[in-house]
Amino acid sequence: MTVVPHKLRILAIHGYAQSDVIFKMKLGSLRKGFKKDVEFEFLNAPHQVSMKSNFGSDKIEEGYAWWFNTEDHIFKAITPSNLSVGFEDSLALIEKTFKESGPFDGILGFSQGASFATILCSMQQKKLLQIKFDFAIIISGFKSLCVPHATYYDEKISIPTLIVYGETDKIIPPEMVQEVSKLFINKTVLKHEGGHYIPSRKEFYRDFIMAMVLNKNKDNC
Repeated sequence: MTVVPHKLRILAIHGYAQSDVIFKMKLGSLRKGFKKDVEFEFLNAPHQVSMKSNFGSDKIEEGYAWWFNTEDHIFKAITPSNLSVGFEDSLALIEKTFKESGPFDGILGFSQGASFATILCSMQQKKLLQIKFDFAIIISGFKSLCVPHATYYDEKISIPTLIVYGETDKIIPPEMVQEVSKLFINKTVLKHEGGHYIPSRKEFYRDFIMAMVLNKNKDNC
């Protein structure tokens, strides 16, 4: 009897002022490259971002956030804050999604979504949420500088993790990624020559993802 390999299911968590639709397009090359091995589920953050107040733009675009670090709903990754406005709503959405659309083998986050994914890794390890996943892919991630999130960075994180960043990133400086990578003890760190974007080459992710596929199918034997 032929054994059909099980696909990985990955929950994709978009960046600040993006959306599930935008992120699905940005991951188009990866989705195509791993279509036999990975099924991506794209989640939309619960808080709409004002393009005018955040970027001074009059364009009618729909972008969303996992949290803000000001009362007037603005987020800047490099700005310390005592606030994490809307964060609890995003946690509730994550738990709801795992319950209704799970299980998920892993999570993938970009920028603010990668920062959120890092926190979710910590919260899972601390058993603070009713979720379970086996690995994480962190792209252009960083430690949140919101004071309420400091508690999630007080211990090393053991989940297998792929950390990807651009050496010329002007939005999330490489040193911020390097700082968050210190939290993970079972990690692969890959650097590309570009800026704040998701590298599309399948080869960048192949070894890590195929190792996760192998682990899943070994567990299911």
